[in-house]
Amino acid sequence: MTAVLEASSFRDPSGHVYHADGRIFRTVNDCACEDYEFVRQTGFLEKLADVGWIVSSKEVDPSILGSAGTAACYVIEHPRLPFIAYPYEWPFPALKAAALLHLDLHLKALEHNITLSDASAYNVQFLGARPIFMDVLSLRRYREGEFWVGHRQFCEQFLNPLLLRALLGIPHNAWYRGSLEGITALELGGLLPLHQKLSWNVMSHVVLPGRLQRSALGKNAGNLNRVKERKFPRSAFRSMLRQLRNWISKQKPADTGKTVWGNYAQTHTYASNEAAAKRKFVAEFVEKTKPELVWDLGCNTGEYSNVALDAGANYVVGFDSNQGALEAAFARAQAKDLKFLPLFQDAANPSPDQGWIAAERHGLQNRARADAILALAFEHHLAIGRNVPLSQVVDWLTGLASCGVIEFIQKSDSTVQQMLALREDIFADYSEEDFVAALERTARIVRAETVSAAGRRLFWYERLQAQS
Repeated sequence: MTAVLEASSFRDPSGHVYHADGRIFRTVNDCACEDYEFVRQTGFLEKLADVGWIVSSKEVDPSILGSAGTAACYVIEHPRLPFIAYPYEWPFPALKAAALLHLDLHLKALEHNITLSDASAYNVQFLGARPIFMDVLSLRRYREGEFWVGHRQFCEQFLNPLLLRALLGIPHNAWYRGSLEGITALELGGLLPLHQKLSWNVMSHVVLPGRLQRSALGKNAGNLNRVKERKFPRSAFRSMLRQLRNWISKQKPADTGKTVWGNYAQTHTYASNEAAAKRKFVAEFVEKTKPELVWDLGCNTGEYSNVALDAGANYVVGFDSNQGALEAAFARAQAKDLKFLPLFQDAANPSPDQGWIAAERHGLQNRARADAILALAFEHHLAIGRNVPLSQVVDWLTGLASCGVIEFIQKSDSTVQQMLALREDIFADYSEEDFVAALERTARIVRAETVSAAGRRLFWYERLQAQS
């Protein structure tokens, strides 16, 4: 089979990740062989895989990867996940859940004389709302008295982004996307008011590390090496991890007030019979098309993602830009153990290819192809709210998946009128006729149905073969 190196794994000398015929493999290089064998013989990997904390692993014949495999000590195969998401796309409760998993795993590892060589948030992925650790080569033999080498990285990629929202009410997503290694102690500390800096936890994990980082700039290598050589008892290591876990578990987003769409699920304009008709349409679409992966654009609290799963979809990834809605959606996914992952995404500015040579972190459409989309009460946010031409909105939507359901909202609808209340109506080409004409250029309309007294209509489309 033809093996393709995963671009994001170039930094790790321990081994690399490869894609081959839809399968995922990881090489174990010479420098990591001894630690991998030690961790493997403890049974730790199997124990954590059994409880869903870490991805399962199976050693395979190295020759399966050709020259890339024969140059390695071992080749491991991992199951392929339905969707890869990055920390800058996670809502607050997802980032919190990932941080807690990382700390729990590290505490459990120390019981087996194992530690983690780093603390990258990119080592965690999600199955629905359940975090799962991906990098088995981050686990290595613990050396008595060693410091937590990943503390700074944990703070920058987990703790500080959480505190940005919990203490200041600022979502981490845009900052994190613009700074892929996270938020430094110096940056966060510069934003915090004095009374928050006086907290023992903030002082320990933000203020003092920031001062050390600043002072380290003027120290010579000998002084820094002496700091690294100091002993850190295992009991103190455990206490530090437990204290961090206890602190993070209590963090909640700061109340930043109501938003226009945050309580949409409770205040939408559908009567109960109209909402039922909309759910029925979506369910029948899913039952007929049997999609493996559905993208729910503008998922809000996940109501229709839930409908799609109940109707037979295998996995749903939801996207929204409203933090409150995403938090409610994540809570729904957790409470019902749904195969539903809600993510932050601004549809007018979706995640791009970025990082080293613009390939380290993949853009939204380069990570997976949806089998179907739901775009319910969504298109007007782009066409009216963001001034994107309606025809471009339709072309983009139908380009995401070969079939889907798109809801068209009339200009006379109260939600559109609310959006136009304080601005000029410059949308001469926004009408149902314009929408249908744009849709029929790229797709066949399988079925259309009016589902509200205000004239909201659902369109079930199948993309024309030439567009696939």
